[in-house]
Amino acid sequence: MTHLQSTITCPRCGHLETETMPTDACQFFYDCRGCGALLRPNEGDCCVYCSFGSVPCPPIQEAQRTGTASCCAA
Repeated sequence: MTHLQSTITCPRCGHLETETMPTDACQFFYDCRGCGALLRPNEGDCCVYCSFGSVPCPPIQEAQRTGTASCCAA
């Protein structure tokens, strides 16, 4: 089962925000609602959910579940 909700934790201020992840694209930028920082994925990650979220993005979840390569894996 693919989870579509992920809680992003800002590495700068620690603000938590639960968001619905897109299923058709990776989200490369995210504006923190706590401090206004523009978050970008860590090196090697495809999106902000994989770097700062409680749950990785749907394509990565599917790849982990099936053992196949993800369309957005680095």
